[in-house]
Amino acid sequence: MSAHALSPLAKALMMRGLLKPRVLSTTLGIALALPLSAQVQAREVVFDIPAQPLSSALQSFGQQADVQLLFSPDDVMNLRATAVRGRLQPEAAIRILLGSTGLAYSLQGDTLTVTGRRSSSSVELGTTTIAASGLGSTTEGTGSYTTGSTNTATKLNLSLRETPQSVSVVTRQRIDDQNLRSIGQVLEQTPGINVQSPGSDRLYVFSRGLAIDNYQYDGVPSTSFAFSQALPQALSDMAIYDRVEVVRGATGLMSGAGDPSGTINLVRKRPTDNFKGYVSGGLGSWDLYRGEVDVSGPLTETGNLRGRAVAAYQQGNSFTDHLQQEKTVLYGIVEADLTDTTLLSVGVEYLNSDPRGFSTTGLPIIDNKGNRVQMKRSDNGASRDSTNRQESVNAFASIEQKLAHDWTLKVAANSLYGTRDYDSVIVGTTTGFVNPATGTGLRYTATKGDNTQEQRGVDIMLSGPFELGGRTHELVVGFNYQDYENRRNGFGNLTASGGSDNGVSGKPVNIWTWDNYGPTPVYTMNREDDDINQWQNGAYLATRLKPTDDVSVILGARVSNYKYDASLHYNVPSMVRFNTDDSVKVSGEVTPYAGIVYDLNDVHSVYASYTSIFKPQPYRARDGKLLDPREGDNYEIGLKSEYFGGRMNSAIALFEVKQDNDAVADGTVEGNDLITAYKAEKTKTKGIDMEVNGELMPDWNVAASYTHAVVKDHDGERVKTIIPADMVKFWTTYRLPGELDRLTIGGGVNWQSGIHFTVDSWQLNAPAKAKQGDYATVNLMARYQLTPQWSTTATVNNLFDEKYISSLDDNFYSGSYGEPRSFLLSTKYEF
Repeated sequence: MSAHALSPLAKALMMRGLLKPRVLSTTLGIALALPLSAQVQAREVVFDIPAQPLSSALQSFGQQADVQLLFSPDDVMNLRATAVRGRLQPEAAIRILLGSTGLAYSLQGDTLTVTGRRSSSSVELGTTTIAASGLGSTTEGTGSYTTGSTNTATKLNLSLRETPQSVSVVTRQRIDDQNLRSIGQVLEQTPGINVQSPGSDRLYVFSRGLAIDNYQYDGVPSTSFAFSQALPQALSDMAIYDRVEVVRGATGLMSGAGDPSGTINLVRKRPTDNFKGYVSGGLGSWDLYRGEVDVSGPLTETGNLRGRAVAAYQQGNSFTDHLQQEKTVLYGIVEADLTDTTLLSVGVEYLNSDPRGFSTTGLPIIDNKGNRVQMKRSDNGASRDSTNRQESVNAFASIEQKLAHDWTLKVAANSLYGTRDYDSVIVGTTTGFVNPATGTGLRYTATKGDNTQEQRGVDIMLSGPFELGGRTHELVVGFNYQDYENRRNGFGNLTASGGSDNGVSGKPVNIWTWDNYGPTPVYTMNREDDDINQWQNGAYLATRLKPTDDVSVILGARVSNYKYDASLHYNVPSMVRFNTDDSVKVSGEVTPYAGIVYDLNDVHSVYASYTSIFKPQPYRARDGKLLDPREGDNYEIGLKSEYFGGRMNSAIALFEVKQDNDAVADGTVEGNDLITAYKAEKTKTKGIDMEVNGELMPDWNVAASYTHAVVKDHDGERVKTIIPADMVKFWTTYRLPGELDRLTIGGGVNWQSGIHFTVDSWQLNAPAKAKQGDYATVNLMARYQLTPQWSTTATVNNLFDEKYISSLDDNFYSGSYGEPRSFLLSTKYEF
């Protein structure tokens, strides 16, 4: 007999099938491979199994993993397998392969048994497994708070333990457990990330003391400006995403230009191989209503064409007076197996956000005596009819071709078109300081305009293994391109004499008696044109070398070309000196990457890495010359661990971020007192990241993190003090055992240290400090499984109704309050 000889059990099962051919569909079919020792579960295997009918995929799995496989043809009929590619342990691979099929399995030694679909009384596969998040994989349906692999940092499909950088993944299960609806809410729960909202639907996102302006969609870079009011990425709705991956530190290898803060990668939901979906509805505090529909499955009998459609609608008021919000989200994607080795994906997403009572700034925080202004957290600095409607269409496509010798060529493209129309009257916090006795001191500011944004991105990647020195290594080479155009036409609010051409700007207001009915401005002419053009491209290379079984060396580099053109023109003759035209061009910028990972044992690995990034900037020195590009370097050492076969991951990292040519305000440009001048400074951030994510035991998930990061200037003085130095985030859920197993309960706490800034204005007798001390918010959840398909989830945020300022804006001398206690009750029916 050959090496594929049958085991005694397999022989018995086959004989039973041969003796009863008419009932073969009710017996176990056999797929065989080389049996190995009981260590088969622990070792890693390079898998390459395309999406295909589940029966043939299981055959391929048995051959590649060298395990004996038992399954029933009836159980796998008309089901398709999720693609599995990359270096994985067999147990992790079979979980990916089975995906959302509903099948159970048992891997004992060198024998894998796949059994029928789970009944309502059986243990849910999703609550005890993880899935890889590389190509062709998903976190949806796994029930896990961690993932098997990620490629956001280097494009290499690596596990969290194998990646020599701080990477966090917020999975679909975590999103559902906490009823997280927006990208802002997700990032608030992400380790090491500080989110501030200095106005309605505006996000400032910070990591390691610096603003994040690098966003990706399915790994394709997009362009954003961290402090822009026209940022479609900040409005992203979680209904259409499988997970959010966040890399902290410099990511120049994949992103090109940016700050050494981090990258946010939003990974969309993909079509499933079997028909499934859900309908959900929710209601919450301040008249919040939300509905979602998600339908996915094969579009042809053979399953070679699959699709998914998602729709979400949300409307409601806010704890902020007179703020009303309405949002519509539509998403569609189609996948086609053009051949056994070619996968085509095409999709589009649509977003419409239409708020009323929209404010672009926070509330005044310092009065004319330098004391804290005692505002209610429900106060709104905008008129009731202020608007800021944003609409965007994001189209994307990719084609993936398997080549010989396990190589893959993938081309992905993304195109985003967005518009913004705004018309608002607000109480301007930069127009003065409040007299607490009379409520006067501030003035109205009226603005109106429209904004159009277009951007395109393309990423071409070739990846695969290669042999060198008798060992197998991995290589990724690629090229990406992105361009960005932003056009804003606005009506200015000040004339050269300080008056107003709209009859509103500059008028005084009493904030204690104002009822949010603003005067009606009259606009007669276009006052300002604000245009930005930016493009960049780059070629990158990354390789993972394996000189020994215990050592991985990851090396990479990127060569980038970058161009930025910006103009701000006021169409008023008396203000011509305020016009600016900036142009920055960089060619051949080299961004290196280096990392090493050493496996101490089967659980723990130590690593060290160096990454860098650069960012051209349009700021001018006092002599009028543009500052040199900002350059950032990230040094990191750490320990990563993987427990329970990968179902739990932990990491601890020490990091240092150095940034050269950071722009710091330095008076005005010589000969033009209306243009702020800047000087180039060196800053340094030192800190520690610690996090644990995953399953402590079956049905018990936990996510915990602690981050410390302080930014100092070249004199050793702390800067960027509006960002907390310390953050603790903790969340856990547990499904009760026995007869109470339909109930899942959870809770957590978010704590952060104090923040502050100093106001130094000629309008004050002495500098004053605006501050918020350390605070904590407590959140709870409970989910009850009414039937196998129908569940209800309740969440309570800020349980103890902590009153705190969540955002400080040192440009506008303002602050924004965090959300009071709130609840959301949702119900979901899955089919």
